[in-house]
Amino acid sequence: MILTSKIDEIILLLKKEFPGVDPKPSKADPLDILIATMLSQNTTDKTSYLAFRNLKERFKDWDDVMNAPIAKIRNAIRVCGLTNQKSASIKKMLKQMKEKYGKLSLNFIKKMPDEKIYEELLQYNGVGVKTISCVLAFGLGRDVFPVDTHVHRLSNRLGIAKANAPEKTFEQLKDLIPAGKKFLLHTMLIRFGRKVCRSQNPLCGKCRLYDLCEFNEREHYAVRSNIEPKENNFIILEHV
Repeated sequence: MILTSKIDEIILLLKKEFPGVDPKPSKADPLDILIATMLSQNTTDKTSYLAFRNLKERFKDWDDVMNAPIAKIRNAIRVCGLTNQKSASIKKMLKQMKEKYGKLSLNFIKKMPDEKIYEELLQYNGVGVKTISCVLAFGLGRDVFPVDTHVHRLSNRLGIAKANAPEKTFEQLKDLIPAGKKFLLHTMLIRFGRKVCRSQNPLCGKCRLYDLCEFNEREHYAVRSNIEPKENNFIILEHV
């Protein structure tokens, strides 16, 4: 099967899996999205959302976070884990942005092309390609294909990518996903990765994509798929 045709069929089957779900790229504040995405690394969306809300409620603005003692930032985000690393990265980034831009706002990137935005934001520690892709999609309404751990896992199990890291999966797929479908596929793969194609004990026997899949253990897990999956469809960046 031609790869682009396979991607089209995957999108069609996922639409059947999630009827009525047709998310569109949103336009939230890009700095809010950037920090929320940094908080979401290596934790669940629900706990990172709590950490993000704590920051917004305990500090009047991002300048207040920048000037706060690091211990106060750590305390606000402790629910999401890796608090030492995340609090230090956020505080340092905010200081660098203040020095460079004169104010804590990323609204100026709205007029920049995608590639220039990647170049601009990759200079900050703790900010990678996936994080910037989320800023483009959820902050600027761009039709991009962020690759997190779920998207990376599913893309490689399905055989539409062959990569050992999310960044490489992103590079392989960014120009293959049909225009206008990148954000849709991103959000549906996240939902499907939580509901069915889980990292541990995937429910291959309940998988709509089984016949398209190249996961070499799918037959093994198909016979173990009698457990009803739990719903876990909260995506932090849809709520920022």
